[in-house]
Amino acid sequence: MAELNSPLILGDLHLKNRVVMAPLTRSRATDDRVPTPMMAEHYAQRASAGLIISEATVISEEANGYLNTPGLFTDAQVEGWKAVTAAVHAKDGLIVAQLWHVGRVSHPDLLQGETPVSASTVQQAGQVSLLRPKRDYVAPRALEIAEIKVIVEQFKQAAIRAKDAGFDGVELHGANGYLIDQFLQSTTNHREDAYGGSVENRARLLLEVVDALIEVWGAGRVGVHLAPRGDEHDMGDDDPRETFGYALEELGKRKIAFFFTREYLADDSISEYLKARSAGVPYIANMKLSRADAIELLNSGKADAVSFGKAYIANPDLFERLVQDAPLNELVFDNMIGVQTAEGYIDYPSLNETFGAGQAQH
Repeated sequence: MAELNSPLILGDLHLKNRVVMAPLTRSRATDDRVPTPMMAEHYAQRASAGLIISEATVISEEANGYLNTPGLFTDAQVEGWKAVTAAVHAKDGLIVAQLWHVGRVSHPDLLQGETPVSASTVQQAGQVSLLRPKRDYVAPRALEIAEIKVIVEQFKQAAIRAKDAGFDGVELHGANGYLIDQFLQSTTNHREDAYGGSVENRARLLLEVVDALIEVWGAGRVGVHLAPRGDEHDMGDDDPRETFGYALEELGKRKIAFFFTREYLADDSISEYLKARSAGVPYIANMKLSRADAIELLNSGKADAVSFGKAYIANPDLFERLVQDAPLNELVFDNMIGVQTAEGYIDYPSLNETFGAGQAQH
C-alpha cells in the first residue's frame, strides 16, 4: 500500500516520496525572463518534495502571455536556471522543467504588437491576466503548418537547454487552455488540415512535441500535463473522454514517465478512465487535495503520486507537514504573483522555525 513517504519510480526518475510540487507561476524572473537567486532559494526550500515541477517556462518570447515568467531560449536564462537546479540538487531534490507556449492566452501588448497565435481564430472570452489597465483578449491568428513545425523545434531546443541547465527532465504543458490544449480540444480547433478535425489530427501537435522531447531526454524523463475538465481560459471539448483517452493511449505507447492532471475528486471517474487507457503510465493527481484525499488516492491506487500547488506556496516543508499531520501555514494572497518581493515568496516559516526543533504540533 503506497504512502506519502513511499519511494516511487517514474520512468527514469527515482522519487524519494510521492508528494509532488505542482508548477506555480510566480512572476519573479527578470524582464528578460532570467531566473533569479531568489528563485533558487524558493525552490531549494521545497526540495524535500519527491519531485518539483518548475513553474511554466516559455520556449520563446513569442510564446509568452505574462510578465516576468522565466524562459528557456537564451544562454542567460540557462545560466539562471543552473543556479536553481544546483540549489535543489544540493538538498537532494529532483526538478523537471515545465515547457510552455500560451498560444491565444496573450495580447499584442505582450508580443511587441504581434497578434497571438492559436489552432484557429477563436477568440477567448475575458480579459488578460495581470495587465493594467485591463484589456480584452483578441482574436488569435491561426498558425500555418510551417509555423507549427517551427514551434515543435522550439520545444525541442528548449528541452536541450533544460538539459544544459541541469534539470532532471521536462514536462510538456498541454493543459489549462494554452497552445497544445488549443489544438487538442474541439472548441478551439476548427482546422481542416492535418492538425484539425479528427481526434488523431487534433492530438498531432501534442504528440509531435512529445516525440521531440523524447529525442532529447528519452521517454523516461518526459511528463505531460493535461486538463480534461477544460475549465481554464474558455476551453471545452465535445467528447473529452475520447479526446483525452486517445491522447493517453498514444502517450502510453511512448512509455513516458508520467502524466499529471488537474481534476477535482468529484471528477475522479475521468481520471480513473484516463489512467485505465494510459497503458501503465504513472499518474500524478492534483487539485484541491486535502491530506486525507491524498492518502486515500495513494492507498487505493487511484494515483501513483499526489501534487499540491497553493499549499506549497505557503509551506516550504509541506512534505514533512503532511507526513506528521502538522498544521499548515495560512496562504497570504498579497504578493503571491506579479511582484518582485521576497515577501510571500521565500519568507514562509518551516515547522522548526515556527515551533522549534522537535516541537512540531499535531
